[in-house]
Amino acid sequence: MNDLYKALGDISSIRRQMASTTEFRGYGPATLATTGLFAILAAAAQALWLPDPVHHISAYLDVWVSTAVLSAALTGVQMYTRARRIHSGLSNEMLRMAVEQFLPSAASGLLVTIVLLRYAPFATWMFSGIWQVIFSLGIFSSCRFLPRPMIAAGAWYLLTGLSCLAMGGNRALSPWTMGISYGAGQLLVAAILLFSTSSENEDEA
Repeated sequence: MNDLYKALGDISSIRRQMASTTEFRGYGPATLATTGLFAILAAAAQALWLPDPVHHISAYLDVWVSTAVLSAALTGVQMYTRARRIHSGLSNEMLRMAVEQFLPSAASGLLVTIVLLRYAPFATWMFSGIWQVIFSLGIFSSCRFLPRPMIAAGAWYLLTGLSCLAMGGNRALSPWTMGISYGAGQLLVAAILLFSTSSENEDEA
């Protein structure tokens, strides 16, 4: 029985090692482009119905947290089905590693939001910049499992996040600080994935 457990443990280790050296292809370009469209639509909604977000920070959070949850849900469902189809026997390990890479940044973003809202409401203008910087860290953490050009997307979000923080004050809560950053950023991510997939198909041909 001990030999059986040892053999199963060895197989599990081999599968994890294989997953760690395999490029994750569970993210679909069309789905990520759609999340960019969600950001643009959310920015348009904020511009129309929330002209003064600094004095209605709860409504501002409703708009962007709802957009983030919807985008995450769509990406998660598509990532699961796509990984099952493409990675087959390694799909569980690949999905687990993808989630583990991005989960710390997502949890950090949530906790920072709660802390600022609860204990430092005077600093809530920093939300958009902090979210983008944290999102960039999640992308950088995931880069070793993604196409190499993905580092450009991480750099984009880092740059836009720092730019929002540099604005200071109410201007940082403008709808387009989020709409342009995430709209263009997710389209960039989608383009990188699409180009990478096309290149791989050409190489295989």
